[in-house]
Amino acid sequence: MLLIEIPVAILLGLTLSLRGWARPEEQSGAPTMDWIPVLWLGGFTLGVLMVAVVFLLSAHPYAGAVQLLIAAMALIFTMTAWDQESERAHPSPLPTCPTRAGTPCTSSDSATDR
Repeated sequence: MLLIEIPVAILLGLTLSLRGWARPEEQSGAPTMDWIPVLWLGGFTLGVLMVAVVFLLSAHPYAGAVQLLIAAMALIFTMTAWDQESERAHPSPLPTCPTRAGTPCTSSDSATDR
């Protein structure tokens, strides 16, 4: 199973990283959350977890334990992708500017500060 899962994981990682390069960054307004990496990684995690359960139920405890470890690592990658997409879609607000009450601080431009 590892000989099948390793190339699938590499292909999934390569596909998702190349997909990120093609993402247009000139969108206006707040970006939406991109669920595709989270869903693909979550599907891979569930697939590995199902294989682990099959191994454990068919009296192959060592193979099942290895699959559970791989599923745990895949779950970490899934949660990391979700966190990154969530932070990209919901950026933290700018701090308020002490010189202008209630307005967010922006880069200072001497032409607009006069």
